Amino acid sequence: MSNPRLRRRVQYSAALVASVLLLASCQNPANQEDSSSTGASETSTGSSSSTGSSSSAASKSSGASKTSESSSETSSSKSSKSSSTSASSSKEPQAAVDPASIEGHIVVLSTGGTIASTRNDKGEIAPTLTGDDLVKPLYDTFDKDKLELEVKDIANLDSPEMTLADTDTIISAVSEEIKRKDVDGVIVTHGTDTIEETAIALDTFHDSDKPVVLTGAMHPSDDPDADGPDNLTAAVEAIANPENQGKGTFIAFGDKVLPARGAYMADTTKPNGFATNSEKDFPERPAPLKYAPLGDARVDIIAAYPGASGDLIERAVAGGAQGIVIEGMGTGNISASLAAAAKEAAKTMPVVLTTRVDQGPVKGIYGGGAALADAGVISAGPLRAPQARMLVAAAVATDSDVRALFPAAE
Repeated sequence: MSNPRLRRRVQYSAALVASVLLLASCQNPANQEDSSSTGASETSTGSSSSTGSSSSAASKSSGASKTSESSSETSSSKSSKSSSTSASSSKEPQAAVDPASIEGHIVVLSTGGTIASTRNDKGEIAPTLTGDDLVKPLYDTFDKDKLELEVKDIANLDSPEMTLADTDTIISAVSEEIKRKDVDGVIVTHGTDTIEETAIALDTFHDSDKPVVLTGAMHPSDDPDADGPDNLTAAVEAIANPENQGKGTFIAFGDKVLPARGAYMADTTKPNGFATNSEKDFPERPAPLKYAPLGDARVDIIAAYPGASGDLIERAVAGGAQGIVIEGMGTGNISASLAAAAKEAAKTMPVVLTTRVDQGPVKGIYGGGAALADAGVISAGPLRAPQARMLVAAAVATDSDVRALFPAAE
């Protein structure tokens, strides 16, 4: 089935039918044993889903199908699986939610990106659509008499062109809207290239229980496989999910809703191309900072590689850098020359060490790692260079303790 929106509706319908059949079997005394096993199977399916996943209906549809396939198993096998599931599951299965039943008032801030783009006659992609253009298709899914989507266009940029001043504009706009008593949450449509940076910047200053969700698209809106409408739908559902209250900022993309901290772009083209380095459903968030503009903060990223010289850091410092993020190799390893320059820079400014590897934390397990920590170089833990840079910029702008922004590294 190539139409994503139709696929979501079929998945929801399948989940709803499965729920009705389950309810009927539970009410029939003759089927008590079977319904108990089915319930355990659904519990297992629910507990394995990513936190805040926008594809809960799809997961439940899959779970119902698997339950049906496994009905030929012996009664003792079912009993064994049921006991195992009961012991390992920490969350109760949630019923499928009809998107048309979602109520509230959500502000959608449009900033451009692929989600707002179309192709011109030369095949080039550029932002051309307004926020109203993006939101209009959502009312095929949601009831406009129950859900109000208030749209505001605050930029129309390709995200690689964004500066810290643009990030400031987004932070200020989100802060203004989230304080409104009539607003339940804020969605920011954004280009994918720098969405992870804006997400963690918003999260760093976010002091409300109301969720903020960023989303975008891998395909432009006039593409046959346009994924923007589905991602926007997922963002709305993420705000409506009570589990996300008081948890900060999220990125909704493909079938995932990921907390901002640790999220990164893992694939350059796939619609489900975002992942996380966090080992927790909801990673630890430091206390929010009191906002100060980031625009004047200069934090440079230095990549480590075989033969990298310490003068890379020295030149950045001489050029006016107020903080340094080093993208190390492996668990955060760098050359002796880079290490010497990092130690010197750490005497006067924050220096943070990350890794260029997609997964895994930074650990000082080889000779130079421990020495760097002793010299004041801070481990980014599970965060990668783009997000670490935003945190250092926030600390510089607000004159805050950088270490407090990397709690998972302690």
